[in-house]
Amino acid sequence: MNTVRIIPRIDIKGPNLVKGIHLEGLRVLGNPEEFAQFYYQEGADEIMYQDVVASLYERNGLQDIIRRTSTNIFIPITVGGGIRTIEDIKTTLRAGADKISLNTAAIRNPNLIREASERFGSSTIVVAIEAIKQADGKYLAFVDNGREYTGVNVLEWAQQIQELGAGELLITSVDKEGTGEGYDLELIRQVAASVSIPVIAHGGAGNKQQVGELFKQTTAAATCIASMLHYSSLTKVTTAPADHSKQEGNFDFIKKGKAFNKTEMISISELKSFLNDQSIYCRI
Repeated sequence: MNTVRIIPRIDIKGPNLVKGIHLEGLRVLGNPEEFAQFYYQEGADEIMYQDVVASLYERNGLQDIIRRTSTNIFIPITVGGGIRTIEDIKTTLRAGADKISLNTAAIRNPNLIREASERFGSSTIVVAIEAIKQADGKYLAFVDNGREYTGVNVLEWAQQIQELGAGELLITSVDKEGTGEGYDLELIRQVAASVSIPVIAHGGAGNKQQVGELFKQTTAAATCIASMLHYSSLTKVTTAPADHSKQEGNFDFIKKGKAFNKTEMISISELKSFLNDQSIYCRI
C-alpha cells in the first residue's frame, strides 16, 4: 500500500520564517526552527527549508539553522536555495540535511544534477520547478523564486531532470502559491504523467478537501504545504522573529496580530486523519 507524505515548507529570509503570495510580498511569521520542531511533533513526514532569496543574493547561509534543527528532529530535512556547486551540496549535507533541492543552478547547469546524483545518490537530489502558466496554456519554468524567466518548457525540463538522475521532483505553481485557492491539478497531472520519479506538489493548498483532491486526481507522491500549516500554527508555536534582523522581511503581520482568512485552520495530525478516512494513506 502506497502512502503519501505531508511536508511542511519553511521559507526563510535571513533568520526568519516568511510567507508570501505568488512567492512575493514576504511577511515574517516567526522562528523557523521552532516551527520545524512543532511540525515534527505534529507528525510531519519531512521538513523542507528553502532560503527564498539565496539565489537572488548569491548566498547560501542556512548551515547553522540546519545544524541546530537536525539535532532535535529525526525526519528527513530537505534544503534548497543558493546551492550552486558540488561543494555547496557537500557542505549542506554535512550540516545535517538529508536531501538537497536544486532549481536555479540546475537550469543554468543541468549537468550538476548528474554529477550530484552520481556522487551523493539520486535519493539525495530533488530538483524544483517553479511553473507559470502562459497565455497559450503551456507551462514555463522560472527561477530565483519565480522572478526570472527562462523560456524552458516545464514538461520537457521534467523529463530531462529524470534522465539526469534526480530522485524526486518538486513542482510549484507560482500562480497558485500562497493563495489558498487550491492546486493547479492540470499542471501536476501533466508533470506526474511525464516522469516516473516521485513528484511533490506545492502551491495553493487552502483546506483539507483540496489536499484530498490532489491525491485522488493526480499521482503526486507528496505535497509541500506552507500557508495552511503556518497560519494555523501561529497561536500554537511559542515563537518570535529574530530581533537582530528586522531588515529581513516585513514584520507588520506579526506586530499587528493580523489574521489570514484564505486557508483552513488545521494541524498536520488532523489533515492526516482526514486523508486516511478518505482512503488516502499516510503515516500517523
